[in-house]
Amino acid sequence: MLETSVRMLRLLALLQVHRDWSGAELAHRLEVSTRTVRNDIERLRILGYRVDSSRGVAGGYRLAAGSALPPLLLDDEEAVAVAVGLRAAAAGSVTGIEEASLRALAKLEQTLPARLRGRVDALRSATVSAARGGPTVDASVLEAIAAACRDHERLRFDYAAADGTATVRLVEPHGLVFTGHRWYLLAWDLDRDDWRSFRADRIAPRAPTARRFPPRDPPPGGAAAHVLRGIGSASWPARARVRFAVSQSELMSRLEPPAGLVTPIDEHSCLVETGSNTLHDIAVYLGRLDLPFTVVDPPELRGIVAGLAARFAAASAPPEASTEAPAPPPPVE
Repeated sequence: MLETSVRMLRLLALLQVHRDWSGAELAHRLEVSTRTVRNDIERLRILGYRVDSSRGVAGGYRLAAGSALPPLLLDDEEAVAVAVGLRAAAAGSVTGIEEASLRALAKLEQTLPARLRGRVDALRSATVSAARGGPTVDASVLEAIAAACRDHERLRFDYAAADGTATVRLVEPHGLVFTGHRWYLLAWDLDRDDWRSFRADRIAPRAPTARRFPPRDPPPGGAAAHVLRGIGSASWPARARVRFAVSQSELMSRLEPPAGLVTPIDEHSCLVETGSNTLHDIAVYLGRLDLPFTVVDPPELRGIVAGLAARFAAASAPPEASTEAPAPPPPVE
């Protein structure tokens, strides 16, 4: 009986690779006959696993989605990844899933072997969250948006702009973009006949429209690039383009995703489109990065950077010599 149970677990692990297996392949892997494989497949079906099968030369077995969630088999790396992901989800930017994430995490950690529990605990104790506060998104909102994107169904929703203006929008949703801080929907706005990015926490979906649309090609650079260009530059009153004399990977290690759109120029340089409330704020931010850069535009930003450079150069000059004798140091007891 123990041999049968172990063999069925091995069979389930093979099927969860998400590929088609012929009966002969499974029999070879498990070192049993094809008849035994058929019997074990029937046992899995009785336990609630939906295993599709097809006949013929190209036939075989495939694990499919069923009506209920059966037990899953995870290898060591997958189990650690799920545990870490659930812990992050419990304190993330999506509301409504915190409690479910904690429940799932408790179930998972209860069954983790000691060697994996130690790895998860080490990651948890060594990690300090630096997540910034801000608006969160209801999970049901993300689910409604994602379903409309998947089904290519027009989406109608109430939207609250940054200035508080409320509008009703009708769009063809393309996809969701997560910047590490906020969720955005990229969609084709039917009233404005153009691509628009919407903050998901300001979206209140209305009843489904049930109106399908043929998917459009995404804007140049893809969904993420278009959204980052919008939130990192166009939405700010002060905008700039800056060339950095470093590789894209090095620059991305210093920048936060909402800082703007990064476009590689060559192997050793890249262009950043960014923005802020004032050009002075941009100049200060560029200085903090401690990387070589050149302001492409606007010219006013070059003047502000030059002014800051002059002031720093003056501040770095040695002080003038004083004719007075320096005060003696205080006594140390």
